[in-house]
Amino acid sequence: MIVEHAILQVRPGQSAAFEAAMVEARPLIAIQPGFRSIEVRNSDDDPEQYLLLVVWDNIESHRDGFRKSTEYQHWRALLHPFYDPMPVVNYYGRSILS
Repeated sequence: MIVEHAILQVRPGQSAAFEAAMVEARPLIAIQPGFRSIEVRNSDDDPEQYLLLVVWDNIESHRDGFRKSTEYQHWRALLHPFYDPMPVVNYYGRSILS
């Protein structure tokens, strides 16, 4: 299992529209092979910053599966216009506490 992590910085004044677009985009990722779960949490310190956590079976499910899918093109069209700057994605493996 792998956790995809990104900090999403949304353009000023676009938080409500971003949240609506994320709700619309969720089914696009949820149907992907290897997808397990998604969380998007808003920051208490910055109303235009969000934490994205996606759990995948493995990195390939995200990079070689979702990112190369037609659903990703729709995801990208829905969400990428909101980001400034574009987020950096990191992957995290096993928990050191389990």
